[in-house]
Amino acid sequence: MSAPNKMTYETSPAIEAKPRDQRVVMLAIAAAVVILDRITKRIVVHQLPNGQAHTVIPGIFRITDVHNTGAAFSMFAESTSPSTIRNILIAFSVFAVLILVGMLWRVGRSMSVSSVALALILGGAFGNLYDRVRYHYVVDFLEVHIVNYHWPDFNVADSCICIGACLLLIEIFRPQQQN
Repeated sequence: MSAPNKMTYETSPAIEAKPRDQRVVMLAIAAAVVILDRITKRIVVHQLPNGQAHTVIPGIFRITDVHNTGAAFSMFAESTSPSTIRNILIAFSVFAVLILVGMLWRVGRSMSVSSVALALILGGAFGNLYDRVRYHYVVDFLEVHIVNYHWPDFNVADSCICIGACLLLIEIFRPQQQN
């Protein structure tokens, strides 16, 4: 009697691809925002005297040099105590940057809409914080008019903060996959 032919298969443990930590990439995105913000502000400051403007698209888009001593949309710019407002804005910005670094560290292990959004917001917040600390104002230079509406002047940092916030909103309201 012959023994049944036993076939044995060696099974190797499943090789699980560990996702690469993307925190460095997220911090690089934030750094790129800061660098682009600094370069564009520097160009504007050196090319346009404060208060001057260069029309790009008549009636729609101009490059300006505005020194914003207030918060977003120039809120508090006409304060009777500008140094107090500046110090409050700096403290708030430092707090926001620290919170964003913590959030990015937590979700930045993988590439996601949320991690990219946080990186954009972090870069924008740090770019404007730099201006507040160094110059006591933020350089805004993009001026947009849409029909009769004049959007308050803004900069690259502001744009990245808004884009990041919109990405977070999209992520929040996007239908989640059910497991």
